[in-house]
Amino acid sequence: MLIRKANLGDLEEIVDFNLKLAQETENEKLNRNIVRNGVQAVLNDNQKGFYLVAENKADEKELVGQLMITFEWSDWRNKCFWWIQSVYVDERYRNQEVFSSLYREVIKTAKSRKDISRLRLYVEKHNVKAKQVYESLGLKKTQYEVYELPL
Repeated sequence: MLIRKANLGDLEEIVDFNLKLAQETENEKLNRNIVRNGVQAVLNDNQKGFYLVAENKADEKELVGQLMITFEWSDWRNKCFWWIQSVYVDERYRNQEVFSSLYREVIKTAKSRKDISRLRLYVEKHNVKAKQVYESLGLKKTQYEVYELPL
């Protein structure tokens, strides 16, 4: 498996993964054009974040997983938190360490910099399998709960 930073050539596959992710985890059907524009915005603007993708080594044109990193500034630490979002692994490649490979690359990249304080992610509260994977990789549940106001 090859882990690399995504580029515009990955746009449609990332959109497909995000649509599947929303359907699988929240039973939500998203608008493809809105998702495409959102993904393209990240791929075109490093200030918004970046995607890492996992490629099948046997067929480097096939993406098998992804995650997105977005940024949150911490005034308490004078450094950034990296938020792991949009985690998706193609069904055919689950339980084959795709996410853990992506996650190790995030850790390696973050540790190579001096401006990253923490990695964080949120998970749908009923997604037991994902929680088990995250905990097995050393992520810990925090004392924070997330609140939201749709606008």
